[in-house]
Amino acid sequence: MSNSIKTTVRTGGMLYLINIVLGFFAIGYVPATIVVSGNAATTAQNILSHELFYRLGFAAHIIILLTNIPLAVVFYNLFKVVSREVTLLVVFFSLVGTAIEAVNLLNQLAPLILLTNAHYSGAFNPDELQSFAYMPFQFQTAGINLALIFFGCYCISIGYLIFRSTFLPKIIGILLVLGGSCYLINSFANFLTPELATNLSPCIQIPSGLAELSLCLWFLVMGVNVSKWKEKASSWRINET
Repeated sequence: MSNSIKTTVRTGGMLYLINIVLGFFAIGYVPATIVVSGNAATTAQNILSHELFYRLGFAAHIIILLTNIPLAVVFYNLFKVVSREVTLLVVFFSLVGTAIEAVNLLNQLAPLILLTNAHYSGAFNPDELQSFAYMPFQFQTAGINLALIFFGCYCISIGYLIFRSTFLPKIIGILLVLGGSCYLINSFANFLTPELATNLSPCIQIPSGLAELSLCLWFLVMGVNVSKWKEKASSWRINET
């Protein structure tokens, strides 16, 4: 049992690390390199000039979404001994957010399709085509903010479970609640008062990144207190029977 839960936690840490590293590349570095805010022509030229790089960002984003599914299983197996109901919320928030983000990836692929398909280049003049190709990035931003509302709730739920767990540090739970709250504030600000959201970014994203990185590194380096996890597991089994 102890080896099993250690393996589960290490697996979760590796999945989270893949998620964070590829997330930095696909969601941070690639858009920052390709997309020039308010400049459709330069953005279009960047996509065409760095097509493979752009496609790699898309592929990396798919891998991120794939890691979310086994990671949800890891969290269920680890935290169900604390509260099965709240752990199910973690799983549902994660899967719904992942589904929204997966559909939203079509907005990332759309500019490439528009710019490289001869049918569209023949139907529109260059300025029109570049404007059409730039438009999906705005939809993608909205889709990401929608997904982050669910991921914010996911972080808050995990934070609560960690705080209650006894087998992981309470401070990580507090950080995750704070990070999840920042996700929610940032996303709702983008929908309600975009000007405020612009002023909040990128500082408001720091607590979220710090919280998730802390959990990832703790899983990889320290793991969990196995004896305390087993105590929780024993109590959970008694209550379930």
